[in-house]
Amino acid sequence: MRAHLARAFVALLAAAGLLAVGSSAQAHDVLRSTDPGDGSTLAVAPEQITLTFDQPALALGTQVVVLTPDGRDAAAGDPVLVDTTVTQAVGGPLPAGEYTVEWRVTSSDGHPIDGTFTFTATAASGSDPTPTADTTAEPTPGGEPTTAAPTTSADAVPTPVASSTARPVIDPGPAGGGPAAWVVGGLVALLVVGAVAVVVSAARSRRT
Repeated sequence: MRAHLARAFVALLAAAGLLAVGSSAQAHDVLRSTDPGDGSTLAVAPEQITLTFDQPALALGTQVVVLTPDGRDAAAGDPVLVDTTVTQAVGGPLPAGEYTVEWRVTSSDGHPIDGTFTFTATAASGSDPTPTADTTAEPTPGGEPTTAAPTTSADAVPTPVASSTARPVIDPGPAGGGPAAWVVGGLVALLVVGAVAVVVSAARSRRT
């Protein structure tokens, strides 16, 4: 009888463990779709990446990295979480080629989940480098080019120059403290001697 009860108890424990594992796995958020889709080809790289899950994710620990073909992270700012979507803005110069999106999201049950997907842009887009000013001198009506005179900024702040006037150094005096220290020491010594004399006198008067 005891053996049957022990076997039944072990079976119940095993069933409870399987139910706990199954419920824990079901609690993790599941990625439903991505925009752009995995392996898709676009004319240019998008301005944002969107991940859609089956449950709302947690902002703490959520991160999206958008690697450009030259290995630079094009993610701009932090991801934005709205309902079941996680949106990551993309900025900067975006060259043509294959992009890799690496994402890490904190599931609604507190466990982190992650993954990657890729897409390809056939053309470059985004910010271009700032054009440099044209320094070519324009010709004058006489045919000779003019050279621009150097200009000085009116807002330039002059660099302060160290003053050559040395400030007088105050001599702190001898390390012993000067005459005042000797006077104080002498008074303390006199007080000690007087106290000893009073004690000795009192002791003698008691003996007599």
